[in-house]
Amino acid sequence: MSTEIKNYPDAQFVNPQITSDDEIDLRELFSVIWQGKWLIIAITAIFAIGSVVFAIMQPNTYKSEALLAPASEEQGGGLSALAGQFGGLASMAGINLGGGGGVDKTQMAIEVMKSRQFTSQFIQKHNILPDLMAAEKWNMSENRIIYDEELFDFSKNKWVREVKAPFKPEPSMQEAFKVFTKVISVSSAKDTGMVRVSVEHLSPAVAQQWVTWLVEDINKAMKDRDVAEAYRSSDFLNKQIAQTNVADIRSILYKLIEEQAKTIMFAEVRDEYVFKTIDPALVSEEKAGPKRALICVLGTMLGGMLAVMIVLIRYFVKKED
Repeated sequence: MSTEIKNYPDAQFVNPQITSDDEIDLRELFSVIWQGKWLIIAITAIFAIGSVVFAIMQPNTYKSEALLAPASEEQGGGLSALAGQFGGLASMAGINLGGGGGVDKTQMAIEVMKSRQFTSQFIQKHNILPDLMAAEKWNMSENRIIYDEELFDFSKNKWVREVKAPFKPEPSMQEAFKVFTKVISVSSAKDTGMVRVSVEHLSPAVAQQWVTWLVEDINKAMKDRDVAEAYRSSDFLNKQIAQTNVADIRSILYKLIEEQAKTIMFAEVRDEYVFKTIDPALVSEEKAGPKRALICVLGTMLGGMLAVMIVLIRYFVKKED
C-alpha cells in the first residue's frame, strides 16, 4: 500500500511533461507562417496568375435545353381491359395478356437514350464524331467549329491523332460514349414527370441541333420498337387462331389482334410518340461555362494552402535535424 502511494506522485510528475512535448504550440505555428510569409505570397501569386491564365484560355461552352412531357398511352387501355375480362380464360389456353404494371415507357425511353447502343447509332447516323471528339473552339462570326489539327484533318475529313494500340486514329464508339455522357443530360422531375434534355457544346447551334435530333430519334426508336412488337404479336396470334377451334379463345385472339392493329395505327399517325415537346431547344445567346471566377478563386486557395504546407514542412524538418 505504501509503495503505491509513493509511486503515484512520480507518475503524475512525468505525464505532464510528455503531454507538453506532444502538444502543438499555436503561437509557434503562427510565428513560422509569419516568417515564411514572402514564400507563401510568392507561391500563392504564382497559382493565382496561373489560374487566371488557365481560365482565360478555356473556350466558352453553350447549353441548349428542351422541356418534354410524357405522351399519353391511350393504346394500352384496350389490352388492359381484355386482360381483366378474359385473363383467366386466356391463361388456361397458355396465353399471357399481361394486365398490369409493366415498365414505365417514359423511364424506359430515358434509359434507352442513355444507353451505349442508342448513343452509338445517334453518333453514326448524324456523323457528329468530329464535333464531339475533335472540336477545339467555335468561330462566332462565321458560326464555324475549329478542329484540333492534331486530332482531325478537316480538309481531308481524316482522323490523324496518334494513339497506342488497341486504340485507332478514329475514336471508337466506346470512347465517344464516354465523352457524350459528359455533354448530355437527361433528367425527370419526380413531382411533375416532366423530362429535360440538355446538351452543352462549344457551339450553341450544335448544342441546339443535337437536342432536337435526340428528341426526334428517341421518339422514332420507341415507336419502331412498339410497332415491331405489335407485328410479331399479330403474327403469333394468327398462328394461334389457326391452331384452335375453341370459339371463346378465338374471340379473345381476334380482339387481341384488333388491339395490336390499334397500336400500329396509333404509332404511325403520331410523331411525338413518347415525348411531347413543351419547350423546344433554342440556340443559346449566353455561355454556360466555364466558371472563370470560380476557377481563379479555387486556384488561388489551392496555392495558398500548398504554400503554408511547404513552410510548415520545411520548419519541422529543420527542427528534427
